[in-house]
Amino acid sequence: MYLTWLDSNSWLIEMGNQRILLDPWLVGSLVFGNAPWFFKGERNSQHPIPENIDLILLSQGLEDHAHPPTLEKLDRNIPVIASPNAAKVVQKLGYTKVTTLAHGEGLNFADTLEIRAFPGSPIGPMLLENGYLLKDLTNNTTLYYEPHGNHSPTLKDFAPVDVVVTPIIDIEIVLLGSFIKGMKSAMEVIEWLQPQVIMNTAAGGDISFSGLLVSALRANGSVEDLRNAIAEKNFTTKVAEPNSGERFEVDLLAIN
Repeated sequence: MYLTWLDSNSWLIEMGNQRILLDPWLVGSLVFGNAPWFFKGERNSQHPIPENIDLILLSQGLEDHAHPPTLEKLDRNIPVIASPNAAKVVQKLGYTKVTTLAHGEGLNFADTLEIRAFPGSPIGPMLLENGYLLKDLTNNTTLYYEPHGNHSPTLKDFAPVDVVVTPIIDIEIVLLGSFIKGMKSAMEVIEWLQPQVIMNTAAGGDISFSGLLVSALRANGSVEDLRNAIAEKNFTTKVAEPNSGERFEVDLLAIN
């Protein structure tokens, strides 16, 4: 299994003999609702769009997960698996092979990869987006991804999971509370899934942010805090810190 972190929530996952582009924001700026005065993210350096993509996997329909300018640069014939909300984004852009996964649904992709959707992040009062469990059918290794730290107890039925990609640092809006759940949520999912490796996502990277919202954001916690909490619980999970843009081989001790 190889992972390449492309900043923010964007990843290239290589497993099951497939190259999976996850929640890509790779070109242009990041703006929510055409309101740069409220929030704007800009890359300080550009990662090239990965080549030979077999699958695009989208967990949410928000711009930092289904980024229209990035998706416009990709081949519309690449298969997409998406939450219902994200599916609307790519369908509007003209993608031709879009599969929507509702919570609890799974599918077999290319006979080498199993993908299952779980309840993920609440977006407003009525919308619950997706987390995903990926299983490499060639060697039975597994990876779980959820980008805001909202983990469904139904995951317990699929333990153990080899790799978890989820936030480990809390990000809160002053007076409103956390919208990205970090260490407490990460420790909970470690206890449930007993992963060999956990990696942080939603951590920015080489990106600059501006706008009214930025002044109200607060980050709490660190990688070292999580390592200390893991040690106190005598868990064996390792915290990996891949460098932005560098292909990272996940060193798994055993195959399930």
